[in-house]
Amino acid sequence: MYKVGVYSRISREDGDKAESESLGNQRELIKSFVKKHKDMKIVDYYSDDNFSGTNFNRPEFKRMYEDIKDGKINCVVVKDLSRFGRDYIDVGNYIQKVFPKFGVRFIAINDNVDSSVKKYDMITPIKNIFNEQYARDISDKIISTFRNKQEKGQFIGAFTSYGYKKDPNNKYHLIIDEYPASIVRRIFKLFCEGKGKISIAKQLNDEGILCPSEYKKSIGEKYTNSHKLQNTSYWTYSTIHNILCKEIYIGNMVQHKSDCSKFNYSGVQVQKDDWIIVENTHEPIIDKETWNTTQGLLKRRTRQLGFQNNVSMFAGFLACGDCGRAMAKITWNKKVRYVCGTYKRYSKVCTSHSIPEEKLISIVLEDVNYILSKIDNIKNLVEEAQKNTNKHDQDFNDKDSLLNIEAQLNKIKHLKKSAYEDYRTGLLTKEEFIEYKTDYDKQQSSIEKLIQDMNDKSMSQEEAIIESDFVKSLKNTSHIDTLDRVVLESFYDKIYIYEDKRIKFKYKFQEIVDEIINA
Repeated sequence: MYKVGVYSRISREDGDKAESESLGNQRELIKSFVKKHKDMKIVDYYSDDNFSGTNFNRPEFKRMYEDIKDGKINCVVVKDLSRFGRDYIDVGNYIQKVFPKFGVRFIAINDNVDSSVKKYDMITPIKNIFNEQYARDISDKIISTFRNKQEKGQFIGAFTSYGYKKDPNNKYHLIIDEYPASIVRRIFKLFCEGKGKISIAKQLNDEGILCPSEYKKSIGEKYTNSHKLQNTSYWTYSTIHNILCKEIYIGNMVQHKSDCSKFNYSGVQVQKDDWIIVENTHEPIIDKETWNTTQGLLKRRTRQLGFQNNVSMFAGFLACGDCGRAMAKITWNKKVRYVCGTYKRYSKVCTSHSIPEEKLISIVLEDVNYILSKIDNIKNLVEEAQKNTNKHDQDFNDKDSLLNIEAQLNKIKHLKKSAYEDYRTGLLTKEEFIEYKTDYDKQQSSIEKLIQDMNDKSMSQEEAIIESDFVKSLKNTSHIDTLDRVVLESFYDKIYIYEDKRIKFKYKFQEIVDEIINA
């Protein structure tokens, strides 16, 4: 008896006809089909409403996939291949590799595809290619429509800039949202009076004024900001700087700052000369004189710093255990301490988490040497692994995993470039730039190593541990007396400092360290 999962999908972005491709029509067609087969029983329905078929990042599809892995269903029935997906590579991968791996029968009724009757034939990938090309054509038409609206100065974003809201009578037009607009005017006024961006942020935080993201949430908008730290719910230097640079506040609409589509998910930053700027599209919050004064001050206060000087040994490694921001180095009476970066900049938002550098070095050295004291466990790990080289088989989908990881690598490279550009323009300080760069370098190194390991997947997990540079280096080391950045880079990804004096280590090779300690 086949346990059937009924999958349906519709997306207006893909050009689906609302009536003929409705979820209800798809479901009724499949139910009628199943009734004619006595060896089939419907177990569950999965319907993705308004989700594109150009990728498989859909909630109901993910739920169905989990049910497949749990053995809840062993047969997937769709109306046709386009309902399942419009990316011919991914569709083919699921039909040819993933579903057979789990013993799942796949049926696309209108395309006469049934994996239990005949193998994946040549006509099926051709249909998939046409489905994808159709989605691309629709995507191009939608983008063309968006560009046309942008060139007319019509607002097409999901969320407006702080200080504005959508006109209830025309969603493409912006009107002033008076309360946040008053805060925007105040920020420009304070800056023109000589107050720094960090000081302005601290003052707003002390007064309990909600930052833009929290204000949007408070009025019921489901707003998220992918560029901020997870726990950052307060005014920061970057928030103030971005407001002071936004031309939208003098009535000009600025759009097309990034170029993205369903086939370019991460988006590409567009050169400033290619931004679409239309003047006088809405009521300004800031007058031209104040704007010109502000832009002059921004240029005058930009500093070019030599960032190789005075780099802390712990730069890029320390983070506040409570708010997540990097710890900041301070020197008092020739004594070095580290405090929470949020506390240093914005005081009341977080606590100091203060720790002397001398004490921190002692604690880290103790942790490193404790790991080294378990050196005999490494030898046992080697012997055990050699006995069980072929015991475990890594379980992942080669194509999906590798593509996702390579996309992460490209994102890291883009972030590195953006961090440098932000430093050059004065958006980031010297310390902040070094902090970001160090973190991105480590992430890039780790991802590149992971890609190499995945390409050489014949190596088992145990072999990978034994052959890692980390374990090889430890075999010839019994004790470390002096701490430096080389040692930190070898052992740690992050070191979290908590207000209650706890210290949590996130190791660069966490699983390997766990094996060494627990072996």
